[in-house]
Parts: sequence; structure tokens; C-alpha cells
Amino acid sequence: MTRNKFTILFIQLCWTVYVVTGIHRKDIFPYGTLSGDLTLQEGDDETSKVIVLTRPMRFYEASFSSLYVATNGIISTQDLPMEKQYVDDGLPTDFPVIAPFLADLDTSNGRGTIYYRQTESPTILNRVAMEVHRGFPDARFTPTHAVVVTWENVGAYEEGSRSSDGSSNRVNTFQAVLAYDETDTYGLLLYPEGGLNFFGTRPKESYNVEIELPARVGFSRGEVSFLFFSRQEGPFYSITTNEQSVKNLYQVGNTGLPGVWLFHIGSSYSFDNVIPAAVGGVLATPPPFDAEATTPEYSEYSDYPEFQSPTLPEFVEAGADPSLLQSPDQPQVQLYGEEVPLTASPETPESPNSESGPRQHPAIPEPRNLPPEHSGLPQRPVPEHTILELFPTRDGGSPRHSPKDQVDSVVQGVDLDTGVIQYNGGSKETCERFSQQCSQNAYCSDYATGLCCHCRSGFYGNGQHCLPSGAPHRVNGKVNGVVLVGSTPVEINNVDLHAYVVVSDGRAYTAISEVPEPAGWALMPVAPVGGLFGWLFALELPNSQNGFTITGAEFTRHADVTFYPGNERLSIVQTAKGLDAENYLSVDTKLSGSVPFIPPGATVQMEPFKVTFQYYPSVTTSISVREFTVVSAESGAETFSFQLRQNITHNYCRHGPRSGPETLELSVERVFAMFVKEERILRYAITNKIGPVGAGIPDGGEVNPCYAGTHDCDTTAQCIPGEGQNFQCQCATGYRGDGRNCYDIDECAEHLSSCAAHSQCENLQGSHRCLCQPGYEFGFDGRTCIDVDECRSQPCHAQASCTNSLGSFHCQCQAGYHGNGFQCHPQSGGSERPKTHCERHRDSAQTSQDGFSLVGAFVPECDEAGQYRPLQCHGSTGHCWCVDVQGQERAGTRAPPSSPRPNCNEPERPKTQCEHHRDGAQTSQDGFSLGAFVPECDEAGQYHPLQCHGSTGHCWCVDVQGQERAGTRAPPSSPRPNCNEPERPKTQCEHHRDGAQTSQDGFSLGAFVPECDEAGQYRPLQCHGSTGHCWCVDVQGQERAGTRAPPSSPRPNCNEPERPKTQCEHHRDGAQTSQDGFSLGAFVPECDEAGQYRPLQCHGSTGHCWCVDVQGQERAGTRAPPSSPRPNCNEPVRPERPRTQCEHHRDSLQGSHGGVGAFVPQCDEAGQYRPLQCHGSSGHCWCVDVQGQERAGTRTLPGTPPTNCDGPVRPERPRTQCEHHRDSLQGSHGGVGAFVPQCDEAGQYRPLQCHGSSGHCWCVDVQGQERAGTRTSAGTPPTNCDGPVPPTQRPETVCERWRASLIEHYGSQPDPHHYLPQCDSAGEFNPVQCYGDSSYCWCVDKDGREVPGTRANDAVKPACIPTVAPPTQRPLPRPDVTPPPTGGVSLLYAQGQQIGALPLTGTRMDKDKSSVLLQLHGSIVVGVAHDCLERKVYWTDIAGRTINRAGLAAGSEPEVLINTGLTSPEGLALDVVRRRMFWVDSTMDKIETSNLDGTGRRVLIDKDLVNPRAIIVDSSSGTVYWTDWNREAPKIEGASVDGQNRKVLVQEGIGLPNALTFNPASRQVCWGDAGTKRLECISPDGTGRQVIHSGLNYPFAMVFHANHFYYTDWRRDAIIGMSRGTSQFTDDYLPEQRSHLYGIALASPNCL
Repeated sequence: MTRNKFTILFIQLCWTVYVVTGIHRKDIFPYGTLSGDLTLQEGDDETSKVIVLTRPMRFYEASFSSLYVATNGIISTQDLPMEKQYVDDGLPTDFPVIAPFLADLDTSNGRGTIYYRQTESPTILNRVAMEVHRGFPDARFTPTHAVVVTWENVGAYEEGSRSSDGSSNRVNTFQAVLAYDETDTYGLLLYPEGGLNFFGTRPKESYNVEIELPARVGFSRGEVSFLFFSRQEGPFYSITTNEQSVKNLYQVGNTGLPGVWLFHIGSSYSFDNVIPAAVGGVLATPPPFDAEATTPEYSEYSDYPEFQSPTLPEFVEAGADPSLLQSPDQPQVQLYGEEVPLTASPETPESPNSESGPRQHPAIPEPRNLPPEHSGLPQRPVPEHTILELFPTRDGGSPRHSPKDQVDSVVQGVDLDTGVIQYNGGSKETCERFSQQCSQNAYCSDYATGLCCHCRSGFYGNGQHCLPSGAPHRVNGKVNGVVLVGSTPVEINNVDLHAYVVVSDGRAYTAISEVPEPAGWALMPVAPVGGLFGWLFALELPNSQNGFTITGAEFTRHADVTFYPGNERLSIVQTAKGLDAENYLSVDTKLSGSVPFIPPGATVQMEPFKVTFQYYPSVTTSISVREFTVVSAESGAETFSFQLRQNITHNYCRHGPRSGPETLELSVERVFAMFVKEERILRYAITNKIGPVGAGIPDGGEVNPCYAGTHDCDTTAQCIPGEGQNFQCQCATGYRGDGRNCYDIDECAEHLSSCAAHSQCENLQGSHRCLCQPGYEFGFDGRTCIDVDECRSQPCHAQASCTNSLGSFHCQCQAGYHGNGFQCHPQSGGSERPKTHCERHRDSAQTSQDGFSLVGAFVPECDEAGQYRPLQCHGSTGHCWCVDVQGQERAGTRAPPSSPRPNCNEPERPKTQCEHHRDGAQTSQDGFSLGAFVPECDEAGQYHPLQCHGSTGHCWCVDVQGQERAGTRAPPSSPRPNCNEPERPKTQCEHHRDGAQTSQDGFSLGAFVPECDEAGQYRPLQCHGSTGHCWCVDVQGQERAGTRAPPSSPRPNCNEPERPKTQCEHHRDGAQTSQDGFSLGAFVPECDEAGQYRPLQCHGSTGHCWCVDVQGQERAGTRAPPSSPRPNCNEPVRPERPRTQCEHHRDSLQGSHGGVGAFVPQCDEAGQYRPLQCHGSSGHCWCVDVQGQERAGTRTLPGTPPTNCDGPVRPERPRTQCEHHRDSLQGSHGGVGAFVPQCDEAGQYRPLQCHGSSGHCWCVDVQGQERAGTRTSAGTPPTNCDGPVPPTQRPETVCERWRASLIEHYGSQPDPHHYLPQCDSAGEFNPVQCYGDSSYCWCVDKDGREVPGTRANDAVKPACIPTVAPPTQRPLPRPDVTPPPTGGVSLLYAQGQQIGALPLTGTRMDKDKSSVLLQLHGSIVVGVAHDCLERKVYWTDIAGRTINRAGLAAGSEPEVLINTGLTSPEGLALDVVRRRMFWVDSTMDKIETSNLDGTGRRVLIDKDLVNPRAIIVDSSSGTVYWTDWNREAPKIEGASVDGQNRKVLVQEGIGLPNALTFNPASRQVCWGDAGTKRLECISPDGTGRQVIHSGLNYPFAMVFHANHFYYTDWRRDAIIGMSRGTSQFTDDYLPEQRSHLYGIALASPNCL
């Protein structure tokens, strides 16, 4: 003891006499403007513009490409929130932070400067490298980039009343340097002598309390994704804890020099937490791997760590003898409960390294609460301790083992006691007879004793079931059983199990729905339920196989889980029943037994582990012990364990050689469990790799990205490892792309299916399936479709005879009866028999709706009885073929005009792929396809090697699949290619040419087709066959600027050097060439020889001409219509008058946005609308008023005289919904081929509507909505719209309606970052939703509601699991009211499918008392309003197209007020004085009003509206105001509540005026603009306009209360408060469920 005291005294004396001078200010890294630094603007809470890094930087485990510098002594990788959210808090922070001195700093009024720059200066980089090599001698670090940030003479923020103590004169100087290379990042923090003069700052909200918070110094990762369920606090590292530790910053250091601190802060390898240098100095905090402060959180999207030490035992009892790891030499087999080793012992494991560095891993903790019988024994599941649970054979013995450890066949067929399935050895099966046992993606091999199935290349499985390699997979099934939780039995009755597996990474996610709450918490540790799927689809390391490769899709798993110390035992039986119709694995699970009780709300944590599997011919088995920690409020953290024994019995083929491993090790690197109480969903997530036992990576070794899971291959791609860190991404079988982006191949559309005759192909994701055509069914082999003898079921009438035929049957009434065979009636004199199917077909083909014969259409021939003649011929093409009794063509019977007619008495053979291709190209819906390529087939139905296009004259060679061989195409004037020569790969030019020549229908009209030379390269001179333009190209086929020549000009000399393109040439070329090579009807400017705009420009399609300036902008007043003389563009420019509304309208449609067939208005010389307007494409004419609005009742059809627009104006009736619909589509929004509804004389929808382009017809109701089941295709008789129609078509879903509404909001042109709901083919919400094309994604449930905690902004999208359950299992919550707190004011806000309530305390948001007022599943609530007299809430629903209300009393239910005549009701306002409501419809472009009960409805405004959005009412003045965010001419208008005195209030300087409110104190109208980002106010008379704030994000709706604005913001998905007096943000509220917030209203107990 005395010696220890002496040692301590000696150390203290050493510190007393040993003084080292710290770093001086002149010795820190150079900074300032002369060093190229940028400066941060002065202020109290400023953040720099984004610093886009030249190369990404690692911080902790993640990679970041941008940085931000803040006033308050920090650097972050993301834009910072307001300082009040972090400046007074300690570490960790919610966002990534590098904090050299986090405190409330202020540089206002010249108090200091903050400099920053990124640099690649060798001087800077070499200096950092020297520091790193001194602090980390073993590091191999050569920095390539650095960021230097310096805070010079910055002061602390102080209020005016606090400056009397002289503290304002104290300033600090410090510096941070971040240096990094491709894999690692190091941070230097420098505190020069005299640089720190204050050590903390006072909180802003401390009022008169004299407290000071010490500065926080350190690093914080911020919140990280916790799988796809939640976000949790990430790791952090703190250097300071109190004022003294802050003073230590310049007094000591960790590099040997006081004031210099060095840390390893990021790595692309496994990185747990920040690591300090260890040269000298004193750390103010414990070592960095503190259990509480530094434990890294598990993130689903973080990089995969390196492999654990291969020889480290997973579970070893403390103090165990290492010799116990060895086992007897004699292999034995044991039953449960007996300790008998099976194989020889492995090497003795090495002791783990106790130190932890950036590329090392901490040792696995020792287990606790192990079963008593295993105390003192090694628990690592190495092969010698693997236990095989043996099942009794029929004779009660044990299976015999051959010398090669193969189990001999001792039973025939299936052992019903064990579930082990073996091949029957009694009679040899051969591939010729039994190949149907194999998967369609497998091949069959014969062996001496029988056959075996093997998956083809690109697939994996056991041969009987094969899946595409690399493709993600799903598992579906049911869970049943009774589980005893503590002493309470809980029944689990047929609930759904869904699993999603990213096979390329080995990630398996499992969700079990509708789990009763007691069992949900208690089953969290039972991760082995989902662990099965982890083993089945684990990421394969070299020389290994995952479970599915061995078991296929049919197996049984028996697992026994014993929990300690309570000895509860749970049995798990999982039965795989094959692949379902979608090619997904189907697994049923049965649970029985007991589990320990886990308190509600607790969490379960499980550490990574390894387990060894022992493989026998038909059984795979393992045993392991695992630990888990339960964290609860009641008991804190408690650690338990369980033992898992499992057998998996499966098919195996004993006839072929056994090539599989005997043992493999499964590494479970991440395991997570969670029970979601609100949805009653139990979730597991596991990351798995499988490889040989002990096959690890040495310390410091690098793992190939394919095995580490750090590759960037698509989730539908396979990662193929190369040498070192190299790898390739290859799309999975059934997908196509570059491996980083893969998309599904439609095998059906591309004729790649394996479907046989009489079957049809249905595409699946990554695959396809074959379905027998009607009248056929699968035969014994499960692949061949054979005819169904329908006559066996006696489908015909009792007085009819039935005749079976291939794929069909025929019923014919007996003599003396007439009818269709299904209904037969006695014949009476003179009665006419009904027409047969053939006669109806013939008559419809001969005569169209207008009575004329369809030219070129096929007309079938019928015999005397009205049946199809066996031989049919096409009168126009001359082809002949045989048909069956249904008139369907028999495959292989078609003969061209010059060939003999087929013999229709011969038996039918299946059509080949070539014949399918040929027949599909020859016959379209109308019987004839003009100009399409028709392949030639030989007598056997195979493709002729030489194919020629009958229309273009091109010829080329094809392979047996009909695919063109590269380099063989010859133009019409060239010799035909020799198809016997070997094939060379296609060049880029040939790909381009062939893609342009052949579209989906075989021919692309008017498209540019490049010319290639004999070597397949682009010819230097290219010409457009349709336009006549010629130009020069480079070797990549890109046009050389300035070389384009119009048709009448000489062709360019392509040997001259290239000059850059001018603006005119860019404009011209962009207009001439669209994605398909040609843009029809678009305006193409003319450029002179120098590439400048010609003064006179004309539109080739419309005939208008006008003069332009040098920028190509039209000179006002120079436009001349087609029949007028061309303007003289050499005249001096007259003062330009502003363009009128008509000219704006006309020019917007004639330019690039105008499609062919769009209506273009006609303007007179003064720019006003001509009274008579006609549609150039449809021929309709009508009269318009001075605003260009159609005068009701003046429209005439094409063949009738136009109305006299100068005659007396008849009293106009308001336009009907049909007329609004029709006119909106004929105007600017109507493109070529758009459907235009037909209205009758009264303006109502005609009952029968037809699409002019597609020929489809259908019936509609009075609202113009299609009546389900009435649609008919072209060439078929339309439905009788006067008769009843059975409903067959599903209505539009919530997801589809929501998506359509947002597209309308975004002006039909959403930006890439805008959110649009993603719907699947059935219209339901996709499980994963994202903001546009960003990586900001989250999971949703079946109603589109966000799954809490799944939102992430990572490169890999969250793997979300659909949790759709049958609606009968869990009814939706009743949509009744949960009222907000009484006695105060609340904000009511709309959030998609709910209305929320946020109470206000004064002007502050009481976030803790926020609640959901109404759950409205299936709705999309946009507008919301409150009636303060009757205390009711009103809202608009664009999904249901309704307006509703509900009282605010508890239990009140919604009441629908209006449900007709609405399309997109958005903004809503109430006049509480006059007891009326007002709303806008952004699709119908009108404003309506009604009484508060929905009666007395009428249109208020329906003219000159484009996109009305917000609406408010000033009851005191009787004025209604609204916004119209017409992107061409946005405005804010007002009118009296009766629709009179309409006037424009604002139309200049606005963009997207979304939000609108009224300030009763100042009597001003205020609005928030999502385009200009400003909040402005103006008086009702148009004066006094002022900007309140100019830094908004994306406001949507707004209210005003107590001199504060409160608005919903789409960028932050938040409610934001702002003071009117200070123009400063005061508060914000982000609902727990993140999604767009819409309308907002003020609810007060009394009318204000």
C-alpha cells in the first residue's frame, strides 16, 4: 500500500514540474481569405451554404458528400435545425455533429469571423499525415482531401441586460481539420494558447437565473436507422464533461502537444466509435468504448462489419478448461439430452485480442443463465457437439450409415412418422418418363439407380424447386397454436406470416400479424421463427450452400426452444408446402408450449452469433445456446438465454453423387425483434451469411464487397466477386439491366416463355407462369395442356346434343327444336332461328357503326347452319388457314397467297414461337396490321434464317429464337446477307439503328434511322429520311454542332473541324428529335449559316409566322396567321405592347407544350379573342366572350353551319359538368388521342361514350362515370346503355385517387423530389414509399399510413413487408371523434387519413397533448374548417369526393353533407355569421357555396379559374378571397359572398400561392407562397403590401391567431409558428406519423 502511495505521489510531482508549451495561434493551420477561405455571415444562428465535397467523406460508418459549418462551434453532414433544438443540449445530438466547441456563440456586429474551405494542398495533407502517423503508428493513411474550419475571436451570445460584467470582451479562437482518404477520416481539433477565454455560455431561456453550460466537445453520429422499424440514438464520443475539462483543451492534448487533439472518426470498415490518439495528455472522460456512451446502434443500412474471428467460441463458460473444446475421436450419434460428439475436434481456438481498433471487433460477451447440465462445458456449436435428433424407423432401429456418412434408404416413399422423404428404389425412374418431377428451371440427369434434378445455371435449389439467383424472395404462410405466456394460455389462430428476403445481402425480414398482445411481447426472443428464412436464403460465402439449395421448397422443420432459468419450453414446427402461384415459398408454422412473460413495452436485444449446421442426406440439424437481454421500465436490463435444437427434414436424391458439405457455419451478424402494439405485428429482422466452419477473415484482411454486403448491386441482381475488392453486378435470371439497375423481363411479351400449346403466358416478377386456355387443363406432367371433355358435365339443354372439340364443345338443338343448344324451344311455323356466333362475327365485320364496310377487315365464312367453315381465307391478304368450331385459328395451318391451301382434316399441331409471332403481326384487332414486320416461318414452323421487312426492304439474319444477328442487316439496295457466316456482336450504331427501325409493332413511322458502315460504325454524314435534314456526327453518333443543313441546302462537309452549337441550333435540334427520334407538329426554329435565329420564323404545322430578336424571342405584334402576308422583320422595332391573354394562350399552345390536335385560339390584330373559335382537329366551332370563355349553347358540330356570334346574345345558361369536362380536354390539356366526352343539347353526358382513338365504347351515368362492365373494344357491338349492367369493374382506390390529386396539384408535372403515392397493379399502396426519385423512403401499411420508425435517408431503400390482412379479421377503428382538451384554443390539421388536434397554450404549441381528432381510413382530407357556434369540424375529402362534418363531442360520427358533383374539393371556408360554407374544386375549376347542412348549393364562380386552391371568408365584411395558382398567371382574388364585385387583389410577384388567411387586427389578407417562399400581407383595397418573411419552405395552408401565423409545411411535414411582430419562427410541431399536412383551422371554445 505504501509503495502505491509513493507511486501516485511521484506521478503528481512529475506533472507539477513537467510543463510543455502549447501550440501558438501562428502554428495552427493557415486560414483567412488569403488562404482561399470562405467566411460565414455574421449572426447568432447562421449556417453555411452546403459544402459539396469533391469526394465523399466517412464519418463513423457512413459516407457523406456534403458538410455545413454553423456559428455555434459545430460542423455537420446535414443542414442544421434551429439552434434552440440543440445548442443547450449535451451530446449525443439528433443529427451528425463534429463539435470542436458547441456553445451559444455569436458573431454579430463584427464580433469575430468564421472561415472554412476544402483543400487538396500537399502542405496541409502532409502535415495531417504526420500527425496521424504519430498518433496512430499502425495506421496506413494517406489523406487526399481536407476541410479546414476556423473560429477566430468569436464571442458568446449575451442579452443586453447581461453585458455589464465585461464578459462580452472575452473571445475564443479554435480550429478543426478533417482529413480523409477513400476509407478513413481523421479529425484534428486545435486550441492555441490564449485561444479559450470563456468555457461555456448561458442558456437563452434561463431568464434571470445565473447558470452557465460548459461547452460540449466531441463527436455524435446522430440518430440512425434501427432496421426498418425505428430510428434510435447513435454512438457518440464526448471529450468534455465540465468546465475544468474544457480548460484542459488547451492545457493538455492527446498527441504530445497541448492544445492538439487527434481522433479517428470514420472508416469504411467496421467502425464502432471514435478512437483517440494515444501519444500523451489526459483524457477528460473514460475510455471511448464505455458501455453506455459508445455502444453502436444497429442500423439496417450501415456497412456490413468484417467477419468475426473464426476460432472464437460463441459461448464458453467462464473458467472452462480449454481441453473441453476437444472431443473423443470416435464419432457417435446421440438423442436429445445425451452428450455424445459426432466428429473429430477442431483446432483449439485462439484467445481474442483484448484491444479494439478501427479494424477490430470486441469479444463476444460470456453467457449467463445457462442450463445446469451444460455448466462447465463448451457451448460453441462446433461439429463435434452437433446433435442429431433421431426418429424411430419402422423396425424400431436406427438408420445405418455407410462409410461416407450417407443414410441408406430403409423405407419406401414417405416415412409418416418422421416426415423424411426418400426416393423409391424399387423401380428405376428415368428422365424420359418422370422428368416432370423437376422444376421447369432444372434439367434431369439419369443415374445407375434413378434420376436426379439439378437447377440450371442462374438458378439455385434442389432441382425440384429452383429460384433465380440473386433475386429477392417472399415467403407467405399462416401461424397457429397455443402458447402459455407465464400462466396465461394465448391462442394464435390462423394469422398471417409474411417474409421478405434480400438474397443478395442475406437479409431476412419477417412479420406476423394479428398476434394477441401478451404473446406478442413474449415471442420477441423467439427469433428462430424468422431465423429459418435467414438460413434458407443466407448469403453464400465460397464453398458453401444456403438452405434452399439443399431443401428446396418442401421440408419440415422441428425446433425445440428451452428458456433458462425458468425451463419454459416451446415447440416450433414449420412446414414448407412448395412454391405458390407467384413462385413464392409457402410455409405454415405451428407453435406449442410455454414462453417467459415479458412486460408490455419492453425491448429485446440479441447479440450476433454463429451456429454450425450438420448435414445428412435427408436431415439437417443444429444445436446452439443464445442470450438475449430484456429491457423494461419495471426491471431494467435482464439477461436470459435459451437453447435451440432443430432438425430440418427434406427431400434428397440418393441416385446421384452427393456434393454438398457435411458442416457449415451460419453467421448471424444482426438480429432484431419488435412487437408493434398498435398493429399487433411481431417483426424479426436477421442478416445472415453461411460458409465453411471457421472460414473467417484474418485481422486486417479485406472482405470482398459481395461477401461484406457493401456492394451497390440492385436488390434483383447477383454480386459476383472478383480479385481483391473487385466485383461485378449481374441481374438475376428474369431481369435485365446493368446490374446496378435491373428491371423485370416480360417473357410473355418477348416470346421467351416456355408455355406449350393451348396455354397462355402470364408474366411474374423475374419469371412467368403458364395457364391453360379455356377448355384445356394440365395433364399428368403438370405442363402440357390437354383438352377438357366438357360434354361429360352435360352442359347442354335436355333437348340438345353435345359435341366435344379441342378446347371447346358445341351444343345443337335436336330436330324439332331451335335455340343455341343451351336453351332449346319447340319450333313453330315461320319462326326464324337466332344468328350463330359466326353469323354475328361476319355481319359485324362487314358493316361498321356508320354503315360502311371496313376496308381490309377479315370477314369469316359461315356454312348453311351458320357454323364456321373449317377453311377460312382473308380477302385482302390472300392468306388461308383452318379454324375450330369457335372460329379460332388452328396452329400451323396458315398458308400464304402463293402456297397450296391447307388440308383442314389433318390433326392439329401446336403453334411454334415463329408462328405465334407471325400470326400476331399479321392480325391486329381490326384484322389487319399495316406496315408491320411479319416473320417468315419454314414448314416446321421455325424461323427462316433470312428475314426481310416487306415495307422497308431491309433484310437480316436471325437465330433460332428469331433474334437478329448483329451486323447482318442489309438496306434495300444492298445484296442480301449470307446467313451461314458466323455472327459478330452488334455495335452501338447497329443497336441504335435496329431499335429505331423496329418498335413494338415492328415499325416506327417517321423516326430517324442512323446509317452504319460495313463495320457497324456511324457514317460521318447522317440524314433524316422524313425531314430531309442532314448533319455530321462523331464516332459516338452525336451530332456535330453547326453542321445541320435543311432539305434544300447542300449537304455539309463532314471533314471540316467542329464548332460549338449555338442557342438556336440547340433549340432546333431539341425540337426536331424527341425520344423516339421525331417530334410531330412541334415548332422547329430556323437558324442561319452562323447558327443564329433567322429574323422571320414560321410554324410548319399551324402556318403562323412572326419576327424574333437575337434571342429567338417573338417580337410582340408581328405574328401573322396563315392567310395573312408575312411580316416585314426589317422594319424598326415599334414599342412593344404587352401580350394579351389570348396571345399568351395561343403562344403557349403553339410552342413546345402544344401537342398535335390541341385547340389553338385565334386572336385578332389587337390580340383579343375572335368571337368565333373553331377546333382545327375536331371541327367544332363556338362563340366566346372577351375572356375567351365559350358562350353556352353556341357550339356546333363539324358538318353544321357555325353560330352567328354577332347576333343578339341569348341568356346564357351555366355550363354543365359535361361541358366543362369536354372543353377542358379540347383546350390546352387535351393531347392527341385524349378522350373527349360527348354532351347532348342540354349539356348532359350522352349515355354512350366512345373513344375516338382506341374505338372503345362504354356507358356512363349522369355524372359521366363509367358503368362497370359496359366497356367494349373496337369492332364489337356497343353495350345497350338502356339495359341493366352487372358491375364487374373495380372502383378507383384511395391510393390511385390520392396520386391523381397530387399530380393535379403539381400541375401535371411533378418534380423529381415531389412525393407521389406509389400504387401496385391492384391499386393498393406499395409497402415502400419514397419522395420522388430520392432515397428518402419509409414503409406504409395497407391504408397508406406510415409505419413508425421506418423513415430513412439511405442508399438502400427499406425492405418493407406488406401486412395486408383480410378485413374480417380486424375491423378498422370507428371513425368517431376524440375531442381536443376543452377550455382552450386548438389547431386542427388535416393529415391524409386523419384530422389531428394540437392545443395552444397562449401562442405556444402544447405538443405533449396533441391527439388524433378523427381517424378517416380511406379518405384524403385536404380542407378543414371549424364552426365556433355549433362546435363542429368540416372537411373536404378528395378520395371520397365528399364534404363532411362532425361534432366535437366525444363519440360523434362523421356526417356526409355533399357527395355529388365533386371531383377534387380542396379549400374550405365557413361564414359563421351567414351560416354558409364555401369550397373550391381544382379539377372542375369553380367555387361553390351552400348552407352548412349542404342544402341551398349553388355555383359562385366558374369562369377564369385554372387551379383554385385556398379560400377564406371575412364574415364582418361579407367578402370571400381565394388563390388561383395557375402556373402561367397565378393570382389572388376576392368577391362578395354572393359572387358579385369580383376583383383581382394580387397578380404580380407571386408563384404558387397555397396558403391564405385573414388578419382581423390589421384587416389584411395574408398568404404563403410555395413558389416565392414568402409570407406577405395586403389590404383588401390592394394597398400596403408588405413581406413578413422571405424564407419559407413549402407552405400549404395557414391560420392567424394572437398575432401569430401557423402554417403547414410540406417540406418539413410540420406545423410552424411565426410571430407577426418579430417575423421570427417561434415554434414547430412534427407529428409522430410523418406525411404531408394539408389544411389547418383554428378551433376555439367561443367565437373570436
